[in-house]
Amino acid sequence: MVAGPQFSSGSPHMKPLALISACVLLATTLGVSAALAQTAAAQTAAAQTAAAQAPQAQTAPSQAAAAQTPARTVPAQATPAAQPQAALGANLNISPKRITFDRGHRSGSVFIFNQGTGPGTFDIALVDRVMTPDGQILPLTDALAKPETKGFADQMRSAQGVLQVSPRRVTLNPGQGQTIRLRVAGAPGDTGVAEVRSHLTITALPPRDSGTTAEAAAASAQTGQLSFQINALLGLSIPAIVRFIDPDVRAGLENASVTMEHLNGPQGPVSPVLNLEVVRQGATSLFGNLEIRAAGQPRGPALGLARGVGVYPEIDRRSVHIPLSRAPAPGEHLEVTFTDDDTSPGKLLAKLVL
Repeated sequence: MVAGPQFSSGSPHMKPLALISACVLLATTLGVSAALAQTAAAQTAAAQTAAAQAPQAQTAPSQAAAAQTPARTVPAQATPAAQPQAALGANLNISPKRITFDRGHRSGSVFIFNQGTGPGTFDIALVDRVMTPDGQILPLTDALAKPETKGFADQMRSAQGVLQVSPRRVTLNPGQGQTIRLRVAGAPGDTGVAEVRSHLTITALPPRDSGTTAEAAAASAQTGQLSFQINALLGLSIPAIVRFIDPDVRAGLENASVTMEHLNGPQGPVSPVLNLEVVRQGATSLFGNLEIRAAGQPRGPALGLARGVGVYPEIDRRSVHIPLSRAPAPGEHLEVTFTDDDTSPGKLLAKLVL
């Protein structure tokens, strides 16, 4: 709440000065309000992106969604980056973390559950997002607007024209769940398309009484004060993939190296990091797990893990950076494996020794 301009009945020579000062103060106030609103909007977009990215690694029995975490991090579990305050204590859980359809499976369901302490209303929609070679997931409109990502956005094929979703909005009390049903109801216009994808996005809406009331607005007008309220809209997002051909899942591992890096800022300790690229060699997306062990010790302790690593069809390769528990000993070789966690869980897709 910011104090507004106060006008007095000064001399005639003082009125223009007072008016100018008031205008400057009001403009500054509105500028601060706009900046705060833009910051909140940016934080909301970042939270939604994180929510779209974080739910990409999930252990059995739920299928996992492709890892979409920033470089030099290990995929996180599928939980919201922050609790949606606008939902009055609602805390949404979603399962599975990834859903796929093919010629033999034309329908499926996703279950959401409010495990929080308050009720929440949620919008349900299909949103198009684009993967970049560094593993980021961007809204399609943002990717199209940037020259460095437009080429990937142009290659993205949306599932919005072929998937039906029901319901589109739900209100859940604490401890209440809802099944969301998805059905393939069409085919892409281009018969050569192997796979399409959109992201099923569940967004928490602010409660109806979260805005400024007429009484509060009138009181602000009487006191000459400017007030504003920001409601963050947070949500979860999982990929919904439709394949029109048999899965073509082939992969390679390239450009592997171990570097010593500061993972927690320039003042943090130096740690070993494995850097490599996962190469998509087939027509459909990849989704699997990376493991690093000492060569010749396939059952030995893993030196590094990255679960739920995905490579979508709009990119041919994706860079991955995996912190290691220790640096390789002199003369020691490392074995890196990439195993499928999609169509044939556990199947070895690629191996590299360095």
